[in-house]
Amino acid sequence: MTQLVKQFDVVVIGGGPGGYIAAIRAAQLGFSTACIDSWSNDKGGPAPGGTCTNVGCIPSKALLQSSEHYEHAGHAFADHGINVSGLELDVAKMLGRKNTIVKQNNDGILYLFKKNKVSFFHGHGSFVQAAEGGFQIKVAGKTEEIIAGKHVVIATGSNARALPGAAFDEELILSNDGALKIAAVPKKLGVIGAGVIGLEMGSVWRRCGSEVTVLEALPTFLGAVDEQIAKEAGKLFGKQGLNIHLGVKIGEISKGENEVTVNYVDDKGTEHQAVFDKLIISIGRTPNTNGLNGDAIGLQLDERGFVAVDGDCKTNVANVWAVGDVVRGPMLAHKAEEEGVAVAERIAGQHGHVNFNTIPWVIYTSPEIAWVGRTEQQLKADGVAYKAGTFPFMANGRARALGDTSGMVKFLADATTDEILGVHIVGPMASELISEAVVAMEFKASAEDIARICHAHPSLSEATKEAALAVDKRSLNF
Repeated sequence: MTQLVKQFDVVVIGGGPGGYIAAIRAAQLGFSTACIDSWSNDKGGPAPGGTCTNVGCIPSKALLQSSEHYEHAGHAFADHGINVSGLELDVAKMLGRKNTIVKQNNDGILYLFKKNKVSFFHGHGSFVQAAEGGFQIKVAGKTEEIIAGKHVVIATGSNARALPGAAFDEELILSNDGALKIAAVPKKLGVIGAGVIGLEMGSVWRRCGSEVTVLEALPTFLGAVDEQIAKEAGKLFGKQGLNIHLGVKIGEISKGENEVTVNYVDDKGTEHQAVFDKLIISIGRTPNTNGLNGDAIGLQLDERGFVAVDGDCKTNVANVWAVGDVVRGPMLAHKAEEEGVAVAERIAGQHGHVNFNTIPWVIYTSPEIAWVGRTEQQLKADGVAYKAGTFPFMANGRARALGDTSGMVKFLADATTDEILGVHIVGPMASELISEAVVAMEFKASAEDIARICHAHPSLSEATKEAALAVDKRSLNF
């Protein structure tokens, strides 16, 4: 029997990074808050955290770390005088460790809900109707109940985009979900899409011993990345053994009993047929509004299926908000989190703020790729006069000691004011190094500001300082 359980000030639909953070911040601001999330673990229990925690950011980083240790043990340890014999890979244990980390994050979110007095509902949330003073929302879980909220925050995330004619079965044709559950190292692995997910998952299984072929439709590699950085990364991935083919047109994909056959045409017009043990398809993601029943309140979607919002994440329906992957902007967990905080603060009458110009991007391959701000090609296209400075990790003492001197740091600064316009890194720990650039750009720092700041020696961050110095052609160690 369905019944109205309780009225809340704020109801959040979706418990991913945008949703659970919005709920926690709303509760901190004194609102009675509920969060609805339908993710379940293998025992049917709640597993909040969305795609990021369950089949995205967190488990992929766990497997990337495990596979990197395996590769180091097999190839790099000898350089350190560490000899390893009888090296074996236990894929089941590797996946088990990944699953443990996911559950720790799930449980951590549930703990945070309890700590901040957020009421959690495990089930699928959908609009019923607008009602006096707010909105009624149905929660379809083990039981069905209806709750009401004065404000509703939609944070339902995104789904993997399927390739026409090649539906995901998560056994042979895999989304990010299936790619994280491969039970044995495939001899030949195909990846369609040379984006973040494709490169990260391809890297995991290449390190474990797969022959990996990446097929990318675009003629350029990592088109959103600074061209100089992308070219450097492409060379490094090629040396590692990732077979990346650009400008590919995918034809028929057919499944056998234990393999997938992909027909494609390369950039020269030559037809090919490749047979893979597994095929990962990573061609982007689509906004998830499945079963939301937004029509019940007149919710507007845009032409691409995203929930239409303004700059403050307001939908066309008063007191209904939307954040994260289900709205415009980059599909990044940290972008969703910032929007979640901003919306909670706007509901409270504060001035929540998200600066899209300083959202960092990271690809967790090895070497890592990270950037913030504009690329050199964007500055050229916009007619902006700029100065550039680069510094290679091969000239950095800490990188030499680590045994990883691949890549560089690149600064782009305004030719007149010296304000930092973009920072781009390919190399060790790029995901951590980029934070300094984000802070600097938030405060509209100049390249000279970074160049004048003392950085610890020896550290990888010295490469950031040296690249800033190089903007004025006065690098000290290269």
